[in-house]
Amino acid sequence: MVDNGSTGRSAEIARELGARVVHEPRRGFGAACHAGLPASTADVVCFMDADASLDPRRLPGVAAPVLGGDADLVLGARRTRTAGAWPWHARLGNAALARTLRRRTGVRLHDLGPMRAAVRSRLLELGLTDRRFGHPLEMVLRAAAAGWRIAEVDVDYLPRTGRSKVTGTVRGTLRAVAEVRRVMAELG
Repeated sequence: MVDNGSTGRSAEIARELGARVVHEPRRGFGAACHAGLPASTADVVCFMDADASLDPRRLPGVAAPVLGGDADLVLGARRTRTAGAWPWHARLGNAALARTLRRRTGVRLHDLGPMRAAVRSRLLELGLTDRRFGHPLEMVLRAAAAGWRIAEVDVDYLPRTGRSKVTGTVRGTLRAVAEVRRVMAELG
């Protein structure tokens, strides 16, 4: 588990449950992923937000196609079960991004969600560099370019604990869109 500035008790809870906690001073999902990936020793690694919007009990289902050799990268496709769990502006931006990714890569994605699983050694070989909002997109684009089999598994999307810097405001979503455009242009 990577703690990069959490204001909740996720790191403390993870440690109490026996997890190794890696500290990363830089904020952001990409920074946390970059700190956790080389620190991990597992063959298959999983990523997810620890804000209660995703249920960690769904990780085995997301990892199963990778463990079974049926996919190289699996993304949890978020499905809302509670009104207000996923703001309209974030859903709209995500749908537009997924549509663009389908056209650009041919990969049948409907969500660029943060719950995902892949083989650790292969992820390291992708040479991911983004430490901000563009990390999930960069992972998918580089994996698709490398010919990876990319799949989705439905996961429940629940109301998060606290306010998201990305999906919690229209401004945050617009910042994420700008980052996505930057990553798309760089990986042209």
